[in-house]
Amino acid sequence: MKASPITLWLQRTNGFWFSLYTAGAAFCLYTCIFALRKTFGVATYENNEVAGVDFKVWMVIFQLMGYMLSKFIGIKVVSELGANARAKGILLMVSIASLSWLFFALTPTPYNLIFLFFNGLPLGMVWGMVFGYLEGRKFTEVLGASLSVSFIFSAGFAKTIGGIIMQQGVSEFWMPFASCCLFLGPLMLFLWMLDKIPAPTTEDEALRTKRSPMSRQERIRFTLTFLPGLVLLILTYTLLTAFRDFRDNFSSEIWISLGYGGMPSIFTSTEVPVTIVVLIVIGSLMVIKNNYKAMVVNHIIVLLGFITVGVSTYLYQEALISAPTWMVLIGMGLYFGYIQFNSIFFDRLIATFKYVSTVGFLIYLADSIGYLGSASVLFYKEFGQKNLSWLEFFMKGGYIVSAVGSVLILLSLLYFTKKYKAWHPSHS
Repeated sequence: MKASPITLWLQRTNGFWFSLYTAGAAFCLYTCIFALRKTFGVATYENNEVAGVDFKVWMVIFQLMGYMLSKFIGIKVVSELGANARAKGILLMVSIASLSWLFFALTPTPYNLIFLFFNGLPLGMVWGMVFGYLEGRKFTEVLGASLSVSFIFSAGFAKTIGGIIMQQGVSEFWMPFASCCLFLGPLMLFLWMLDKIPAPTTEDEALRTKRSPMSRQERIRFTLTFLPGLVLLILTYTLLTAFRDFRDNFSSEIWISLGYGGMPSIFTSTEVPVTIVVLIVIGSLMVIKNNYKAMVVNHIIVLLGFITVGVSTYLYQEALISAPTWMVLIGMGLYFGYIQFNSIFFDRLIATFKYVSTVGFLIYLADSIGYLGSASVLFYKEFGQKNLSWLEFFMKGGYIVSAVGSVLILLSLLYFTKKYKAWHPSHS
């Protein structure tokens, strides 16, 4: 099949234009995809309880159950998916998710909750399909960081758009589907653009190790080879996922507690600086050519992120910084770790040990457990700490995540350092 003019241009052009085109398409695509899942977070759905529990809590639970299940399914589906099936797979998944919001709006409560499950179920597999376009390239740091920071920006942007839609008189039940209608057209354009990028070159494979779909036996072999380190990394990621999900899903309630309710712009204005700083820090790791050194630096950045979460929370409690500054700092600390696990952390890990595999498998292995942890935290808050405000629970969680996460990531660094020295005795 003859390559398109765009693909041919990308094959011939220099690294700057290739990265700019690919990073831009990936960022914009996932910003649109994220909006199909998260715009409902700006609404509070007050005075709607089911079995004594807030309706919005049930919404988050049902969507999270679908999203979590898709991560377990994705361990097989995404790791075995061929490159030629990515675009069709993404288009199918986002179509199902969008229709779920339509049926949610049409169906009376509480029966419409089931459509939150069917919204989360397909969207959980999209990330791995999109990242498959970017992994295993010499510019993966920039490309992966650009894709990953899209959900920092879009988490605020989607809620801002949702808030504006409701200000135009659209009900909070129809607002998510109205948002889908706005984002679906641009989404298809950016998907078409991303699907035009060429496959990794021989230089990419030499620098970052060849990426290949993994069979069940290969996935088991990889897991057993690095089991202790993977356990530490997955536990670390579970903390990040649970804390990030709580911050994202209930940011509206947290901002109301902080005295910033009724200001849709606050969601975007506090996430933009987080997006810029995280993109610069993680993208700059591209200059580190040695994969082992990059893996060590990745660990250190995650550690600094955990420390930032704890220190910024203490500073806010002592009234040394303002609420918006605290939310920006806690976002930076959180996403220094979360973004890496969703992009370059596992990519560098594979390249360090030159193990032919795929990042999609590792991301979905971590995600499946991570979202199980996220669901557990939500159930604990609603059924074990119901009298604790969203803000108080968030602050206590910040201290726990900071302390436990720091220990886990340090142990992971120790394990993989020793593993590398045993793997490459001549480098010891």
